Amino acid sequence: MATMNDVARAAGVSLSTVSYVLSGKRTISEETRQAVLEAIRKLNYSPHSGARALASNRSNVLGLMAPLRADVNVSVVMQFVAAVVTTARTFDQDVLLLTQDDAGGLERVTSQSMVDGLLMMDIEARDSRIPLLARLGKPAVLIGLPDDPHGLSCVDFDFAAASRTAVRHLSELNHIRIGFIGSPPASLERHATYADRARKGFTEACAAADVGSVLRACEATVPALTEALDAVLGGDDPVTALVVHNEALLPLLPQALASRGLRIPEDLSVVAIAPEDVALAAAKPWTAVSIPAHDIGRAAVEMVMDRLNSDKPVEVRLIVPSLVQRETTSAR
Repeated sequence: MATMNDVARAAGVSLSTVSYVLSGKRTISEETRQAVLEAIRKLNYSPHSGARALASNRSNVLGLMAPLRADVNVSVVMQFVAAVVTTARTFDQDVLLLTQDDAGGLERVTSQSMVDGLLMMDIEARDSRIPLLARLGKPAVLIGLPDDPHGLSCVDFDFAAASRTAVRHLSELNHIRIGFIGSPPASLERHATYADRARKGFTEACAAADVGSVLRACEATVPALTEALDAVLGGDDPVTALVVHNEALLPLLPQALASRGLRIPEDLSVVAIAPEDVALAAAKPWTAVSIPAHDIGRAAVEMVMDRLNSDKPVEVRLIVPSLVQRETTSAR
């Protein structure tokens, strides 16, 4: 029985292109579309998931490990989950969500052949789950960038470059002392890679631009934000701009600054590193380097499906950031 991979090979296109032709969820050129349809006709390919599962001894299920820890923003995590689920459906795959971070869950779903491939989120620098995932032998992709991926493919947003982009924007607006309010202390203590890389990129960018810097980790509470603002705005040389990499703080920040008599951006420019919908939700939309959760989730599924259907080599994809200036930054 022909598979989707057979169709892709016959048409000379990628697996994802065949999926999009079948689902109609992305515009494909008419020439490419006809090539795919012709390959489907010649191979007598049937997209019926039950028939393919029977022929290939597959479950047509992908496992997604997305631990719901206390220090993560669940609403942002669910954006990634939604992207994975939506893209998986274009490949006729269901998604089994694992919300614990224990290794037992990984062993259980693989030993019982419950999933064909695995995706893992919320990666730590030295993540104890990764060596086990590598040993299990299932096609797998990490959504994150650990110190040692153990031969697994990775996809993520380039958080270090996001911070560098934010600093460059503020430096060009003549800000010479910039504060960074980042992830909760727990994220830094366990070395969540997104938190570490964002801080590292900020520190390096400020040093390269000869810009003064102050960094603070921050819980998503009013008292913690008050303490962080005391640290970055106090003293004889307060910052004139902020980079905020903590989505849950953004709704609290305008009032916290207003209570100090500070206006955005007249007295303090602010750049958010956050999903676009979060940046746009404010009464005064934030200048932001947007975290493209949908693009990352889609890429992760496409990568794991490539490895499920072919011997594609290991790769690391970092999605390049871009900044959109809105109403919260101006010249010093």
